Amino acid sequence: MDLRQIKTFVVVAEELHFGRAAARLQIAQPAVTAQIQALERQLGVPLLIRSTRRVQLTEAGMIFNSRCIDILRDIDRTCLATQAVAGKDLHQITIGTIYPATFGVLPNFVSRINQRFPEARIHIHNGNTVGIVREIERGNINLGFIRPVENIGSLRWQSIHREKYLLAIARENPLSSKSTVTPDDLRKQKIIAFSRAYNSQTDDNFPEEFKKYDLNQQVVYSCNDTQAMLAMITAGIGVGFVPEWVKSIPGQNFELREVEGLERHIGLGLAWSVDDPTVNRDSIIELCRTLIGSEVDWPR
Repeated sequence: MDLRQIKTFVVVAEELHFGRAAARLQIAQPAVTAQIQALERQLGVPLLIRSTRRVQLTEAGMIFNSRCIDILRDIDRTCLATQAVAGKDLHQITIGTIYPATFGVLPNFVSRINQRFPEARIHIHNGNTVGIVREIERGNINLGFIRPVENIGSLRWQSIHREKYLLAIARENPLSSKSTVTPDDLRKQKIIAFSRAYNSQTDDNFPEEFKKYDLNQQVVYSCNDTQAMLAMITAGIGVGFVPEWVKSIPGQNFELREVEGLERHIGLGLAWSVDDPTVNRDSIIELCRTLIGSEVDWPR
């Protein structure tokens, strides 16, 4: 069994079609078939179910494919680690980002990466905090701009910015005409609150604040996404607290107000794995440090 056969099998498993796999690998289809058959002979089990209409992975094939992907990823990491130790320049980096960072720190950071590593290919992966952390742990993302997480295992997170939560109000709502909003004003409103699998410390604190001002009865809706909350607010369903990055959303049909006595912030930071040789080098760490405490200019 050699590396070429493993790579061929992974491509066939992705395509589930020998012709498309051959085209991706830029080799003849009979060569692809021969390599798969050689693997099956060496393992003594069928990896694929072939028919005239489709190709499927057997149960053994699914296990083998998963392990092959891990093997190829480990080989890539080994190469990167070797190159990093030798001081070789960075050639590729994948940056995960939640929506707020796309408008704030990300463009500045990408510009600095380009200046330091002009030959590097940069891929931006949009997602949420939970998904980006998972991909960092799997080695698919090198750096992630996400909400606060704990430093567990190889995962590291560094705070770089804090932004305010503001009350979002539909423009048709009479409350939007007020320059100052108080907790008493909210007792006449239906409140939409966050409820999601991953809550920031700020999200967890809001119920305490609602209880403090006797507003729990006003919380009648919940959602797990800022964009979804804004859609409900602009439809006139209720009001809700959102991070200030929403100022960057074009064509907005809502107003943002501070609420007296209800001042909450949410963090934004950079996450990485200390096991990742691509980012665990002085040049990248130093670039990350330049973002700490920097002001984020949210577009208006």
